[in-house]
Formats: sequence, structure tokens, C-alpha cells
Amino acid sequence: MVEFGEILRTIGDFGLFQKILILLLAFPNFLLPIFFSSFLFIDSDPERHCDTAWILAAAPNLTRDDRLNLTLPREDDGSLSRCRMFVPVDWDLDAIRKYGLNATTTCRDGWVYGHTPYQSTIVTDFDLVCERSNMAEVSQTIFMTGMLAGSFVFGPGANSYGRRRTTQIPIVLLLAFSAAAGLAPNFAVYMASQFVVGAALGGYRINSVVLESESGALRSFWSFHSFASTEWIGISRRSLASCMSQLFSCLGQCTMAGLVYVVRDWRKAQYVMAGAQALVFVYIWWIPESARWLLGQGRTAEAKTLIRKVAAINKKEIQEDLLDEVVGEQKVQSGGFKTIFTSAVLVKHLLIISFAWFSLNLGYFCLVLNVGKFGLNIFLAQFLFGISEAPAHLLCIWVLEVLGRKKSLVSTLLMGGLVCLLTLAFPENSAVVVTVLVSVGKFFLNWAGSVAMVYIQELFPTTVRQTAVGLGSLAYRVAGLLSPLINMLAVYHRSVPIIIFSSLAVVSGALVLLLPETGRKELPDSADDAKANGTTTTEKTGSDFNYRKSTKL
Repeated sequence: MVEFGEILRTIGDFGLFQKILILLLAFPNFLLPIFFSSFLFIDSDPERHCDTAWILAAAPNLTRDDRLNLTLPREDDGSLSRCRMFVPVDWDLDAIRKYGLNATTTCRDGWVYGHTPYQSTIVTDFDLVCERSNMAEVSQTIFMTGMLAGSFVFGPGANSYGRRRTTQIPIVLLLAFSAAAGLAPNFAVYMASQFVVGAALGGYRINSVVLESESGALRSFWSFHSFASTEWIGISRRSLASCMSQLFSCLGQCTMAGLVYVVRDWRKAQYVMAGAQALVFVYIWWIPESARWLLGQGRTAEAKTLIRKVAAINKKEIQEDLLDEVVGEQKVQSGGFKTIFTSAVLVKHLLIISFAWFSLNLGYFCLVLNVGKFGLNIFLAQFLFGISEAPAHLLCIWVLEVLGRKKSLVSTLLMGGLVCLLTLAFPENSAVVVTVLVSVGKFFLNWAGSVAMVYIQELFPTTVRQTAVGLGSLAYRVAGLLSPLINMLAVYHRSVPIIIFSSLAVVSGALVLLLPETGRKELPDSADDAKANGTTTTEKTGSDFNYRKSTKL
């Protein structure tokens, strides 16, 4: 029986087809970070006072200062209250001046906002201040909860319905609900829209990678992950495709800073995002299915047709007898939760890689969601956050092949955790030093994320690859969900969140030492292949990348 890897090398494992596919699947990675802009770029405590226009009915010619002095109580430090007002009365101005106002209440008619860096944010539009000041963090949690739900719904579902379909549906949801969020008349509608956007984002990112790897392409924290791509690409370029997706994502983070700098109104920014997403909506229907998945489902005729098309695009020829041999002998394979949890080896792999994914994502999002609190200008800090990731993804392409998956993941997790811990050695007002260290720590954690996505796909067989990534992504998304809550612990001391996520990163890095190396090996097609991963290697010889398996002694 001929393995699919040999078929892939015959029709071209990184030809024109794979390059186009990478480009089409990578572009959404450029857009995905921007979906965070509505709750990242806010002034959480803007200058404000209660709207006390009621007094103008009695004295329409009052100056602003007189009006505020008459209608707002003073705080203990002598400043005018930003969250309370005097209870309105039906008196004339002379009576108000003579007797004064004593009874106070919360702001009945909303707030009047002073100078902010933005024209409009969710804080000022929905009055997320005073007793509702924690709602901005709640919106982050709702978004992360949606990403968790999306991973749970769209991840395992790809094994039954295919990589292609579970990648297309999230695109439709992203287009519809990103626009709906911008039109939200109140905070409840905004949160509901953001939940669906988060779910679509989680599903899209998890499914686009396998589509790329099985088909030949991507991966990223914020990226568009499609298994069909992982399952289309050859051994020599699998890490390149995945890391290129991450590169698009970091460029998207830089663009997010530029977009919000130019468009200071969050609703208009939502419409810009929806417009860009419409472009993806147009071409996503032409993304092909994973041939590996089709073969695994017994859909041999579709797989054969698709393989011929790929060969034609790559200007390669494939002998019919070779194609008939791999297709004719391919058995319909079933897999899922049962396949994983009946194998002690696969369970160990899943627990370790999921914990690593959880730890690095917890640290990553704790840093990302605090971008405005490191002392530097938020636009500059976000740009630095994005551009600092570019070397990580470029290095990842080379280092994954030189050091392998295990050493790469161990070293990046340890460095990320230790650098973040180092920020505690400097005072909080050292904005430049802290921002640099945080950017370096985020650099390593993001790098670890690129490695982890490649690694988890190579640890598990085709029959359960999407399920494994779905389960791993649940841990990944739980970390995102917990990150706003972990950041809230800074009210006790700024070091608490840093100690938590940094320590977890270091511990998970040590545990990764228990995993096998998967570099330069064919993707396993069955549970037995995955179990044998630690005892066989695939060596690369010659300039044309011929592969052979050799048993380790």
C-alpha cells in the first residue's frame, strides 16, 4: 500500500497549489487580531461628571463651572464627584444658592465625558463607569467564553463534517456579527454579538490550521488554523506554512494599532473590519477539502478527483496505478474521543501538550489584555507587541527544523516564563524597561504557540487530529477565558498575575520533555502510527528531500 505522503510528494508537496492556499488562509489571520480592538482600546476611567442639565431649566445662563459647583458633591480630596450628583429639586436658582443641595444620588441622566484619546468607545457609549466599571473586563471574558465555545463546537465537528465546512461557517458568522456589534444599541446586544464573534474566531482558527497542514499551510495564536492545510503539505515545509500564518497575525496586530489611531470611533472600526471580512467571505467557498480526511471517510472518488486537480495546478503528473493503489487500499477510518482515551500514550500526549497550550495562552492574553497599563502610549505599545512577534515566526521556520519540536517548545516556554518574572525586579513606573521585557516575554510565548500548534498536529493520527486539536484548544481557550480574571488579581498586588502565569509556563516547559520528537516524520494516519512516533524517525537525504524511515536502536 502506498502512503499518502508518497502521493503528496508525487503531485508536489509545496507547489503552486499549496502556496495559493497558504495565502488565502493566511489573510484572515491578518484580520483576526483586529476583533480585539473594541475592548482593548478604551479609556477605562475617563474624565467625566454626571449630566446635571436639569438645573438649566431654572437658570439657563449658568456657566459650566457654576452649574457643576451647584449640582455635584465634593470628594474627600476636594474634587468634584465623578459618580454622584445632588438630587434634582424644583427650586429657583436663588433658593438653590441660599439653601444648597444635600441629598445625593447616582447619575440619573448619564454622564458628560471630558477629554479622551478616542471619539467613542464601548465605555463612553454604554457608560461602563462607576458601579459598571468592571463591565469592560466582563466584555473580555464574554469574548473569551465565545472562543472557548467555538473551539468546542467547531473543533471536533470537523472530523464529521470536514475541515472545509467548519472553516467556512465561522467566516459567515464573523462577517455578520462583527457588523452587528457595531450596530449594537446597548451593552447586552454588544456582548451577545461579541460572544458569537468569539465563537466564530475560535472555530476558524482551530480548523484553518489542519486544512493548511493537511493541505499545506498555516497557524497562529490569532491565526486562521485549518487542518486541511496541514494535511496537504509535505514534511519539509510543514513548519514553514504554520509559522507564516503567525507572521500574518502579528502584522494584523500592528495594523490594529494603526486602524484605531486613525479611526478613533469603535463603531466605525467595526464596520471597517466587517468590510475586510467580506473579502474573505467571497473566496472562502473555493477552499478545497483535505484529501486525507476524504480518504479517511471512504470518499475515495472525491479524494481522487481532488488529487488530480492539485497535480494539474502544480504541473505534475501522477500515474493512475499509483493513485488507485493508495485510494483502493485506504480503509475508512473512524476515530474521536474513544480512540484518544483508550490509549495511554495518546492521553499522555494530550494532557502535556494541552497544559503547555493552556499555560502559554494564559500568559499571552494576560499581557495582551493589559497593553494599556504598562506606562507607554497604548498605540505605540500595541505596535511594539505586534512587530516584536515577527522575528519569532521567522525564527520558528528555521528553528523547528534545526532543533525539532520538543526542544523548541521547551526553550520558548522556559524563556517566556522567566523573562516575565524578571519584570518584577523593576518598579512599576519603569515604563520603558517593563514594556521591553513584557514584549520579549510575549515574543517567546507567541513563539511557543506556533510550535505547539505544529506539535499537536504531528502527535496525533489523521482520524483524531481535529479532535485532539479541538480538545487542546479547549484548554487554550479556557486560559483566554481566565486571563481577564487573573489580571483582576492585580488589585491585591501587581505581581500576583505575573507569578501565576509565569510559573505555569515554566512548569509546562519542563513537562514537555516527556513528549516524543515529531520533526521530519510523516503525519501519523492511525493510532498505531502515533504510538510508534517515539521509535521511528524519518531522515532527510539529498537535495530533493527523499525520506526513509529508520528504527532507533
